[in-house]
Amino acid sequence: MTSTVLKACHRSLCVETSPQDGDSAASSQSRFPHKAFWVILSASLLLVIVALGLTGHLGLSRPHSQPSQIVRITVPDQTGVLINQSAVVDQQNDLVTFCVTSPANQTSTVLFDIKHGLICYKPVDQQSCFLRKMEMSDYDNVRSLLHESAHKNHFQLSGNETQRQTEFLGVLAASQVDVSTLEEPLQALCQDRSIHWTKRAEGPGKQRLVYFCIDICFPSNICVSVCFYYLPE
Repeated sequence: MTSTVLKACHRSLCVETSPQDGDSAASSQSRFPHKAFWVILSASLLLVIVALGLTGHLGLSRPHSQPSQIVRITVPDQTGVLINQSAVVDQQNDLVTFCVTSPANQTSTVLFDIKHGLICYKPVDQQSCFLRKMEMSDYDNVRSLLHESAHKNHFQLSGNETQRQTEFLGVLAASQVDVSTLEEPLQALCQDRSIHWTKRAEGPGKQRLVYFCIDICFPSNICVSVCFYYLPE
């Protein structure tokens, strides 16, 4: 009777077994799920280990973002009075922001956007910002700051050794800049002001008045006095 039943159960597989053979097959089938479980678990652990290894490798190979650095520059003016300046160096975004304090303790801001080749001046006592394109001398001066700031963050310039230069920028009052066309750092700096292009010139001439100047000093012992005057519309 038992033999007949076993033959019927396995007829589709074309296998004929004895009762002892059936017990062995059932035991093998009961062990198979456990074996499959361990194979799947081992494969999953292997995938996790590989994923963690790749993540760690990418984390080590990815350059760490460099935090902004504050550099202080102290230099005597032509009368011997010490002027303190500070510059925020953001090498990751190619930005250098000068905070220039006048003898009257008023602070103007000058932003060098190296990536886009622009300089933006924000005088403390004006209602406008002034924009111009960087020239080779500007790149040289800023590079000296980027290079030297890697070694120290405070520079004491000597009045006797400092080279003093003067630049004249004519303000083009009619050429107001659309703020939305500028990059985010410039927008943030001048969000509450109008922005005007300026034009480099040899001097304002006798018929023009210089309205204000901003002095910027660099670790290369160069101080540049940037003076502004208004051009006719």
